[in-house]
Amino acid sequence: MSQSQKYPIIDINKHLQEHWTEQETENAKIVVDFFQHLMNEHDFDYTMKKYGNGSYTQHNRAIPNEMSGVIGYVKTMTKRFPEYSFDVKRIYADGDFILLHSHTTMMAKHRGNEKKGFIITDTFRLKDGKLVEHWDAIQPIDIFSRLLFLVTGGSINNSNPTF
Repeated sequence: MSQSQKYPIIDINKHLQEHWTEQETENAKIVVDFFQHLMNEHDFDYTMKKYGNGSYTQHNRAIPNEMSGVIGYVKTMTKRFPEYSFDVKRIYADGDFILLHSHTTMMAKHRGNEKKGFIITDTFRLKDGKLVEHWDAIQPIDIFSRLLFLVTGGSINNSNPTF
């Protein structure tokens, strides 16, 4: 992906695995569509319309529950960092669970630079084709990301367990 590209595109086809069941493949496609529109394109209206019609439990304590909570969190992030995006490196599927392993950057000029940004693993649980639960593990890479993580990581906006 070139740095001049507006946002990264998650190519689901390069991640599909032959051993995945039909349901795992469908779940992966749902998560990729959700992630592409929310985290890379910042299309909040599409995300809310398509994925906001059910219960969504958030286990990242800094993000409020429900789809409106995660959308609000990303809206706030993109006001400060409009080029905030995820380059999904790997996708894992296990039944109702889909994991995305990504390199996240705050600025387009840092895309592809493994010395900048964050390493993030997002885990989603789906039920009947709907996103119902999310966990993440975040590793800041550079000094800026570590400071940003310290500043933004301390708020608690839901009472869900982290595990």
